Amino acid sequence: MVVIGGDGSFADAQVFSEEFGFPIVGIPGTIDNDICGTDYTIGYDTALNTVVEAVDKIRDTASAHNRLFFIEVMGRHAGFLTLYSGIATGAEAIMVPEITNDYDMLNTFLNSAHKQHKTSSIVLVAEGDELGGAIKIAKQAKKDHPEYDVRVTILGHIQRGGSPTATDRINAGRMGVAAVEALLKGEQGIMIGLVRNQLAYNPLSKSKKGKRSLDEKLLDLIEILSI
Repeated sequence: MVVIGGDGSFADAQVFSEEFGFPIVGIPGTIDNDICGTDYTIGYDTALNTVVEAVDKIRDTASAHNRLFFIEVMGRHAGFLTLYSGIATGAEAIMVPEITNDYDMLNTFLNSAHKQHKTSSIVLVAEGDELGGAIKIAKQAKKDHPEYDVRVTILGHIQRGGSPTATDRINAGRMGVAAVEALLKGEQGIMIGLVRNQLAYNPLSKSKKGKRSLDEKLLDLIEILSI
């Protein structure tokens, strides 16, 4: 059996494999891209491109009408989708579960932007941010900064669908073939991943030991590119 999913699917697959001795190989598939043991998960690139396309369109309205948009991106426990789409779209700020006190940083940015007469901005919010989703954060921002015309967009489940990108198709094919070959060799209880664009094989148990962390240098890019 080849199981495609996240850490929850892999945890169940591991139990099934251990209790019944059934040969199982996992392939990481989640738009959150937060599975340990792999740099890439199926679906992430497609979701990322969907977010980028949507934000680019919203940017046109933000600029034309001098509005501050809070755009909610999926990611209950991980901010990879928010971070990378923020870099790609030139978002002025992001808010993710991995960063604490990020509202203080948002306040600093909004104060600075107002002094520079910058009235249109994009703030990407991961749905799992510690302060809540985009609606709650935007409400607080409007209260603290009445000088801004605040709007909210929740991208929702459009991020989980659509035609897969070439990157998703190619990498899914690579991992799918590797999974079948592993089963033919008698392997079981492992996950197929990609590390530095090379196939990697790890125990299913590794996928649930912890979450991947965000690259702090990439977090700095948000501030640099928004200048």
